Amino acid sequence: MPPLVHGFDWPDRFVIDTVGEPGDRTFFLQARSGAEVVSVALEKEQSAVLAEKIEEILDQLMSEDGNPFSIPALAPDGLIDHDPLDEPVLEQFRAGAMSLGWDPSTAQIVIEAYPVSDADVEALEASDPVELEPEEVLQVRIPVGTARAFAKRTREVIESGRPVCSLCRLPMDSPEDHVCTLPDGFQ
Repeated sequence: MPPLVHGFDWPDRFVIDTVGEPGDRTFFLQARSGAEVVSVALEKEQSAVLAEKIEEILDQLMSEDGNPFSIPALAPDGLIDHDPLDEPVLEQFRAGAMSLGWDPSTAQIVIEAYPVSDADVEALEASDPVELEPEEVLQVRIPVGTARAFAKRTREVIESGRPVCSLCRLPMDSPEDHVCTLPDGFQ
């Protein structure tokens, strides 16, 4: 059976944001077109890698001779979205695998998120892994300016969490109470 595709071509809104307090936040990838809203839970690390890879693709395209797709170097001011997630935030699924692509025919970044499932974990642990068809997928296609703004906002959301210790690189609940556990040989 083919997967249920939550498709958003040129969405009205596409953001990553969180629910909860730093140290206990849940990250969500949220797309909206009209009244249709889909929210997918994901890990902080997935959010960071997604923003980084979008920037890499845009930078590579921008460096092409003559910048044929008019890739902006910075996020256009009018496209940066600082609003909270659309409420209520109802988790459609938790993202496992994600893919990122470029459609030159429409000059859009294509983002796909697939749910993580128990079957995925079992297949990864099996000695002869089998390819599984996902039950559903979130597919979002955004233009280059929106992609820059999405990446900028995502980095801001990630950085708004707990501060990171400059020595051990672990998040600190409180800089005053942080006990750094450095590897042997470091002081």
